[in-house]
Amino acid sequence: MIKCLIIDDEPLAREVLESYVSDLPSLKLIASCKDAVEALDYLNKESVDLIFLDINMPKLSGINFYKSLSKKPKVIFTTAYADHAVEGFELEAVDYLLKPFSFERFIKAVNKVQLGASESQENFIMLKADKKNHKIKFDEITYFESIGDYVKVHLKEEKTLIISETLRKLENLLPSGFIRTHKSFIISLNHLEYFEGNQAKIGEAKIPIGQSYRDKVNEVFRK
Repeated sequence: MIKCLIIDDEPLAREVLESYVSDLPSLKLIASCKDAVEALDYLNKESVDLIFLDINMPKLSGINFYKSLSKKPKVIFTTAYADHAVEGFELEAVDYLLKPFSFERFIKAVNKVQLGASESQENFIMLKADKKNHKIKFDEITYFESIGDYVKVHLKEEKTLIISETLRKLENLLPSGFIRTHKSFIISLNHLEYFEGNQAKIGEAKIPIGQSYRDKVNEVFRK
């Protein structure tokens, strides 16, 4: 169970988050605060695992509030302004949600928190191919390529697996060292050599960067 705290000065935004949290059994809402000052008072008495934190608030911004915490819970920033994303990543935020965001997008962010909690114990993923369950370490994977109803898993030393899976599901299961660059590709940042134009270079492969993914890629690498 993940104990979470909502901090947002907009009543409607708090209501949306409260509703989303209530729909996920893995989350337990401890409190919902209208500003950072109220939240500070609460955190002096209680501890939480995760904060859904609005960035643009009166008195004290979400960024400055989070910087002020001596003990920092995991944080997912919520904002109406995409240009805040870079600073959020610099603070090692789990994710940022651009308002208005869907329940599906909310779940994706929460999945990153749940995965992160187990990463220290698990550095692998189980993938089914050739009627066998393969234990594949994350650092062995160079990139994923969608091919029709299947996904080709590219591994080190030019090995591959063909699995009956979707990139969308895989994206929610992978740790933060992976990023989707195209509707048909997810790449490992550990194996990335460089970006050039609209392509990412991994080994001999040149992976396309789709137009709808370009801004996210640029934000992650602070270009």
